[in-house]
Amino acid sequence: MSQIIAIILTILSVGILVYMLSKKMDIKIALFALGLVLLYCGVFMGNKITVLQPVSNQFLQPIQVMIDQFTTTLSQAGFVILLLAGYSAYMSHIGANDITVSGLTSSMKGIKSVYILVPIVFLMANVLSLVVPSASNLAIILLATLYPVLRSTGMTRLTAAALIATSATIIPTPLGSDNVAIANALHLSTTQYVFSYHALISIPTLLLMAIIQYFWQKHEDKRTGEELSYEEELSRYGLKEEQNTQMKEVKGKFVRFVYGILPLAPIIILIIDFIFNLAQGSTTTMSVQEVTLISWIIAIIIELITTRNAKQVLADTNVFVQGMGNAMSIVVLLIAAQTYVQGLNATGIMSMIQNAMLHVNGSGILLPIIMVIFTAIIVILSGSGIALIFALIPLIVPLAKSAGIAPQQLSVPIQLAANLLRAVSPVAAVVLIVSGATHVEPSQIIRRTFVPMLGGVVIMLILSFCLL
Repeated sequence: MSQIIAIILTILSVGILVYMLSKKMDIKIALFALGLVLLYCGVFMGNKITVLQPVSNQFLQPIQVMIDQFTTTLSQAGFVILLLAGYSAYMSHIGANDITVSGLTSSMKGIKSVYILVPIVFLMANVLSLVVPSASNLAIILLATLYPVLRSTGMTRLTAAALIATSATIIPTPLGSDNVAIANALHLSTTQYVFSYHALISIPTLLLMAIIQYFWQKHEDKRTGEELSYEEELSRYGLKEEQNTQMKEVKGKFVRFVYGILPLAPIIILIIDFIFNLAQGSTTTMSVQEVTLISWIIAIIIELITTRNAKQVLADTNVFVQGMGNAMSIVVLLIAAQTYVQGLNATGIMSMIQNAMLHVNGSGILLPIIMVIFTAIIVILSGSGIALIFALIPLIVPLAKSAGIAPQQLSVPIQLAANLLRAVSPVAAVVLIVSGATHVEPSQIIRRTFVPMLGGVVIMLILSFCLL
């Protein structure tokens, strides 16, 4: 009887979450509420509730579970996410992000062959997502800076739109909040997870996707053609080529180069440290927290040298703290997801799934495929990949264990599928932004992104089975 109750409770809770995701509602409070309801159901069912701090009354155990999640997450993965958000905000404030984006996009002006530009722009835009992790924000920047360049070379509107809509996909970075959270759940350092597992799959997938982009966009251009030249587009829609007016004035090529490197400094330090330790045979690496703080200190020193205004530089450091505060919603989402999963554990459903997977032949191959299909449905309906990733993170280790596979064999396919398939959702913010700016229908953009993104999912699944 208890098993039937657990199944009913799970189906109901998952149904509520799927509905909220499809309607693009904020699910943090829903995850907390469902987690608490499931935890109390577990108490009434007589199941054991694990807490870090003993409580005097068993009916206080669900509340203590939530408190435990806040305590552990804020001191571990949550702290890293907050630091990274603070650093990113500071880089934007001092103009370093603008200089990096401007430097990479301006290099496109010398290339005249339209279709050679396609794979180059796709890969370059994905590299830029290291600097601007938000797909929507990156699309806005590229529409203002790169889109006029691409159209001036003769590239069609739909090809340019598709490249910008797929600008932030699966670039391996230790600075990604999803990578930090997954590494923490797998009890790995973020550097180890990204460079040993994520990059092993994502880099070859991106390279092959760049080739698919080349052939698919060329094929679609031949099929549909371009009805407007760039001049006609500017005239018809009253557009004008926008320049980045907020870019910080930095004199001197060397100084601009230094500022352009600053947003990538934590990644560069981590890569150097990872290679050095690999050569030495050491498993000890610098933490993301360490390199972020070191990079921030370096940035402050450079600001002091270039501006020679100590009072203003010290005042600007408050942006770091404000950026940390803005990322608190991501941390709370992670805590809410963990509370929900603790609720599922309390009903006994996780034990049932683990026992069932142990008796399924080929579950090691079947489970990643099932989870990728589930991820695809939710992401296409909701237009958001990151919320789903955080909701699934606490399930990765127990599900992988039940199927007899390594956790990264499940985490990498789920994570990459969620980030890739966002660009084929008609309600994804990045698709809607690009659609509005280029005056084409979302369905037209999705037709251009569907094949490259679906191809990427298939490629990364095959690579995951072969290499992880």
